[in-house]
Amino acid sequence: MTPAAFDAIASLVQARAGIVLTPDKDYMLKARLAPITEKLGLAGLEDLARRISGAQAEDLKRQVVEALTTNETSFFRDGAPFEHLKAELVRLAAARPGGEIRLWSAACSTGQEAYSVAMLTDGIPGLSLSILGTDLASHVVERAREGLYSQFEVQRGLPAAMLVKYFRKEGQMWRISDKIRARCRFETGNLLAPFTHLPCFDVILCRNVLYYFAPPTRLSIVSRMLERLAPGGLLLLGSTESLPGPGLALAEVPGARGIYRRT
Repeated sequence: MTPAAFDAIASLVQARAGIVLTPDKDYMLKARLAPITEKLGLAGLEDLARRISGAQAEDLKRQVVEALTTNETSFFRDGAPFEHLKAELVRLAAARPGGEIRLWSAACSTGQEAYSVAMLTDGIPGLSLSILGTDLASHVVERAREGLYSQFEVQRGLPAAMLVKYFRKEGQMWRISDKIRARCRFETGNLLAPFTHLPCFDVILCRNVLYYFAPPTRLSIVSRMLERLAPGGLLLLGSTESLPGPGLALAEVPGARGIYRRT
């Protein structure tokens, strides 16, 4: 792949998704974009770069950006944050009229994070939880809505007791129960776009996402999320992530790395 072709594709992805691709990632571009070039009968990424420069290439640009977004996720990823979250949700619900809590799973990928929270809080008295999951890639949002997972996916972090309780076998796949699906809804959403159409949330999960962005973009995302976070609400980042800058109205919850309360 020529440097010019790499720059054209990388510039598109950064502009549309905020993701910074460095030249050492050229192997990833080749692997993830191969299905698109093969489908279109293109000779390679140089041809693809020329195609996306056309004025009528909007759908192709979307396909390229979605192919290069990272959709890594699993049920109850990292474990401990979910136990901390469960306790915090009970506390928040006690302070909210009717125990109504809104939670946003940002960059939700195929939905395992949102469904993990829904299963974790199932049956807690006095807690009425609604969950929104958003992701840039429309194909993963569709998968989240389906709630249909492979054997490999349900074996990653999902306790056997929850598999038995909340899933049913469909051929070689596992379908999450209608009861849990009803607590979650999924939409396409870009973290670079305004959040003004979203309601106010009590909890926002943006875990293992920010490190894909340049520092100014990280700060912009978190600052705009704070505008949608209720006073006393929680922001959850990944356990290895930290706040993108000083001066944010957030304080880390003691003993719960990566969980911050709005001050």
